[in-house]
Amino acid sequence: MLNRAAFVVRPAEPYIAWAKSLDDSGLTPKSDGEQTVYLVPEFGDASEAMEVLESVHAEIFARALEEWHTVEADWPKNRTFTMFKEWFRIEMHSVVEDLCLDPLKDDEQ
Repeated sequence: MLNRAAFVVRPAEPYIAWAKSLDDSGLTPKSDGEQTVYLVPEFGDASEAMEVLESVHAEIFARALEEWHTVEADWPKNRTFTMFKEWFRIEMHSVVEDLCLDPLKDDEQ
């Protein structure tokens, strides 16, 4: 078991509407499709999970916006924690098991 927890971040209607407003191709993010999983500091209960989420929400918000549209000038301004919770549905998982034999590697290093 890793000393990490995980958040699965799914787009909600405000995010989907924003994405749709930038792209007239008919493609939109799907809340029920494959999503990014973020490893975060471990937490013990729902209160701690919310503290962790609040501490990492700005980074997750920026990454989620960049996944759809890389022009930061088109991103919503004043991205608060409240806005983040409206734009995304978060699944919180306090137990992360590593079933791989290979060591963890960060491909950005």
